Amino acid sequence: MPQDDFVHLHVHTEFSMLDGLSRIPHLVQRAVELGQPALAITDHGVMHGVIDFYREAKKAGIKPIIGMEGYLARRGMRDKEAQKDNKPYHLLLIARNLTGYLNLMKIATAAQLEGFYYKPRVDKEYLAQHAEGLIVTSGCAAAEIPRLLEEGREREAIEAMHWYRDVFGPENFFLELQSHSMPWLDKLNRMLIEFSKKYNIPLLATNDVHYVRPEDARYHDVLLCVQTGKTYDDPGRLRMSDESYYLKSRAEMEMLFREAPEALNNSLLVAEMCELDLDTYYKGYHLPHFPVPEGHTAETYLRHLCETGLRKRYGDRADDPEVRARLEHELNIIHQMGFDAYFLIVWDLCQYAKQRDIWWNVRGSGAGSIVAYSLGITSVDPLRYHLIFERFLNPERVSMPDIDLDFPDDRREEMIQYAVDKYGQENVAQII
Repeated sequence: MPQDDFVHLHVHTEFSMLDGLSRIPHLVQRAVELGQPALAITDHGVMHGVIDFYREAKKAGIKPIIGMEGYLARRGMRDKEAQKDNKPYHLLLIARNLTGYLNLMKIATAAQLEGFYYKPRVDKEYLAQHAEGLIVTSGCAAAEIPRLLEEGREREAIEAMHWYRDVFGPENFFLELQSHSMPWLDKLNRMLIEFSKKYNIPLLATNDVHYVRPEDARYHDVLLCVQTGKTYDDPGRLRMSDESYYLKSRAEMEMLFREAPEALNNSLLVAEMCELDLDTYYKGYHLPHFPVPEGHTAETYLRHLCETGLRKRYGDRADDPEVRARLEHELNIIHQMGFDAYFLIVWDLCQYAKQRDIWWNVRGSGAGSIVAYSLGITSVDPLRYHLIFERFLNPERVSMPDIDLDFPDDRREEMIQYAVDKYGQENVAQII
């Protein structure tokens, strides 16, 4: 396959909700077909698709570049005044390394939890505090520098360029060129090319990718109708400027940026600058610390609780060979897979529910565990009903145990607050 010396660094997937149409496997497959060595993900304000994208790209043999198109508050991120704060600037950020990736996650989180007003926003103060390890560009037409230039505020735009370069470092700031059917973009590109020469700021060519192939444009148009609640034949509805928002080849990009070939080559430079190994970072599972009594490890304490619970559950049968063999088998697998603390955490939650007289129920394959039965987590004897432990936890298929606990709607908050108080806010999350 011929090498296509270009890397797309401004790419929206299906995780740019109701705005990106690109399915991650299709995006990666197309990049491979084009012979492109790397590909970025830069969804609007979120990083929901990052892990799926990273794994898909690695599997396909291309380099995954992790980024986000965030939103920059025009004033402070906590300012939320109508007409002043409802139109934040766009902001393209790319992680160079693990430090940048962690900062990107902090930015995404703070934008949602602290800065949300119409869009998840951060401000320049927060951005400066979390700039290490990140590459930033001047962005699309909706970003700060293009907007200032469009409004005729050239001096302020130049000041903003210097701010980004000073905060992120001269090697980490690029002036971004895009070419879509908008008259303003042609003028903007000419201005940015001049600024690049005058202030020695490198150029970077991108395509604002929202779908994979040209023929997907119509379906993306329908998606925008869903987003805005408009009918397809509404003449005043939101629509893209043309049908160019797809994953283009180097040759197609060259046709658009003949005046600035270095802007295309810099896409490869950025890809080379990015060295992020999430396989190592996410290797294994990171469970909260469970405080065990003095003299115990998680393994020995779990065994102690199981031995006690086994006698309560089985009485005189607790020493039967079948019961003992099943307990030993499960404890060995649990320890081998590193999940002693997981069972202690679930046991602890159930103990708290019991003390507070909060009803709970367990669904799923967890009922096949004699350890869970001995701990009082489940109430079904797996031996009596011939339930298989490996359906729940199998050393041949390394994945987290999944014990689904149901609590009454009016008592769930008590359970969540207990988990936060015991294990720390940073270790407790509600999943989407």
